Amino acid sequence: MKKKLISLSLALALGLSLAACGGKADPTPTPDAPDGSPTVESDLAYVKDKGTLIVGMTDFAPMDYKDGGDEWIGFDADMAKAFAESLGVQAEFLELADWDAKSMELDTKAIDVVWNGMTLTDDVKALMSTSEPYCLNGQVVVVNKAVADQYQTKESLSALKFAVENGSAGAEQLDELNIPYTAMQNQAAALMEVASGASDAAVIDLLMAGAMIGEGTSYPDLTYTVQLNDEEYGVGFRLGSDLVEAFNDWWKEAYDAGTVMETAKTYGVQESIIEK
Repeated sequence: MKKKLISLSLALALGLSLAACGGKADPTPTPDAPDGSPTVESDLAYVKDKGTLIVGMTDFAPMDYKDGGDEWIGFDADMAKAFAESLGVQAEFLELADWDAKSMELDTKAIDVVWNGMTLTDDVKALMSTSEPYCLNGQVVVVNKAVADQYQTKESLSALKFAVENGSAGAEQLDELNIPYTAMQNQAAALMEVASGASDAAVIDLLMAGAMIGEGTSYPDLTYTVQLNDEEYGVGFRLGSDLVEAFNDWWKEAYDAGTVMETAKTYGVQESIIEK
């Protein structure tokens, strides 16, 4: 009888404790992912359930740009469509007004991935989970051809008035050099600043420079001089997202099947693709 009374007392005490906490015990904490980032609900299931993969990007030829109408094309855009198709969903593209806010757009689920020739910087890796790198790149200084011979070294750049995409790898390079600049919405806007004479120079991606400036392009009077760094592109996902593994597996399959290189040749970036 004494044991029964003790057991009853313990049961009542536990019941009162649970009642004080709203009638149920605290849920078991969800363990962190292997890389230390918080785990989240399955992004893969979330994307499949809603039927769309929303891709955050900017106007950035040859990776993402309009075909003259409303269709987004480019190496990244075409590969994003193919990846979405592999998941059984449609790719939708959202042009980001502020590139610097891309991680917030992910966190709020305004977008599902950042796929726009995104440089894998330490800041990017701290704010989102990223794919394996798929493309090589660098940041280059763009100036008018008429003055290009004057700006062939990093030391010669300090007197120039720069225009750079806000929050970009190019802006990071100028910050490291302690060179001030005007922040622009995207790299295309930075190029227009130089073409119009409003700025002396811009820092843009090497891949974009190859497609957008020089003879036979929209900016025949511009050229690039100094390459400031070497870098790699990757795709960004929410921290802990299971879409990362799905993407890496799919990319390897697409590379082995020849789809990656075939698409790269279409947009003239085949020399920059990382072998898998």
